[in-house]
Amino acid sequence: MYFLPDKNKKNTTGRRMDKKEIKSIAADYIKNSNDNYINEKYAISKKLIGTKIFNIPIFSFGSADDELFKKLKEPSVIGEHFLLPKEWLTNAKTVISFFLPFSKQVRESNYHDQKWPSAEWLHARIEGQELLNKLCSFLKEKIEKENYKSIVPIFDSRFWSNTNDKKKELIKNKNQLDPPLFTSNWSERHTAYICGLGTFGLSKGLITKKGIAGRFGSIVTEKYFRPDKRKYDMVSEYCSRCGECAKQCPVNAISLQNGKNHFICSDFLKITRSKYSPRYGCGKCQVNVPCENKIPVKSLKEST
Repeated sequence: MYFLPDKNKKNTTGRRMDKKEIKSIAADYIKNSNDNYINEKYAISKKLIGTKIFNIPIFSFGSADDELFKKLKEPSVIGEHFLLPKEWLTNAKTVISFFLPFSKQVRESNYHDQKWPSAEWLHARIEGQELLNKLCSFLKEKIEKENYKSIVPIFDSRFWSNTNDKKKELIKNKNQLDPPLFTSNWSERHTAYICGLGTFGLSKGLITKKGIAGRFGSIVTEKYFRPDKRKYDMVSEYCSRCGECAKQCPVNAISLQNGKNHFICSDFLKITRSKYSPRYGCGKCQVNVPCENKIPVKSLKEST
């Protein structure tokens, strides 16, 4: 187990964390956490014990005032229900976004059965998310020790998604119309795009320099970090539109013509939840594809 620092212990060094240190302590956390390895207590089978879930995370830092966040309120993107960083935290200065890439073991395990997710992938989807949540809390605590208020939007009581039971109650209380299906009032992928981590693929996943197979997290904070520059101009700039993710999908939820059909995908995930409860997942569109663990094409900025 990775031991968190004593909450009552004051920072006596006077040194303020910079971006480099944030990345370093996050990498150290993942490297040293027993939760990053499938343990005997939760393993679906004994052969999975010790399987590594994540490689070290990559980070990007965005401005809480970035104009692209306002674009997310447009109906053609997410909608008015999306909350801006300063709607989550009034004095927000920075949005920290990170990506935890799945390990080679997890990715390659999901190559073999074309219909059902591998046991390793199921663990990575559920126990992996639990570890990601712990990392968010750990980093938030480290920043707040410097007296900068910070929040993790997905932990906040105001957060909802259209699969969240609280959503209908919240919308009803505000006398608002239901927002489009498969949206929420905070999006990890869109946030990662704005902060500079990557661009969208045909499957609607986000392609980073470490690929598409993994999980995203974010923190909104009053602490200022110099924003990173986006190395792309187009929303889908890193996608080659090769169509391999469409070929990998077991239920034909993706096509070159129409992209991803969320209804078909969601229905299949419900089936996997019934089959593998309490776990669920699929991830076939994220593995055995050119963007699995890298950017498959050069960005326009890199080409000029």
